[in-house]
Amino acid sequence: MSWVRACAVTDIEPGDALVVEADPPVAVFNVDGEFLATADTCTHAESSLADGYLEGDQVECSWHMARFCLRTGAALTLPASEPLATFRTQVRGDEVFVEIAGS
Repeated sequence: MSWVRACAVTDIEPGDALVVEADPPVAVFNVDGEFLATADTCTHAESSLADGYLEGDQVECSWHMARFCLRTGAALTLPASEPLATFRTQVRGDEVFVEIAGS
């Protein structure tokens, strides 16, 4: 595991997200100033969750409305039934880092 720079703190407004190019891609979400990271790809149908709808600490996939908890990765609604991978985040100064395996 290694820490990868995802972005500057100011790159993601509260309620927004961005994708970190990794294998697999990682989505970093700003939840009221707290940065949470999950796998970017919906476990139901290959959609980018960074393009989804953020509400609190949950994201809704823009394709089929599956919801996931950003803290645990749990699939909260159908059609998704498989959880997302989650990643630890860390703010160092004004930069956000994500801990990613094999990076």
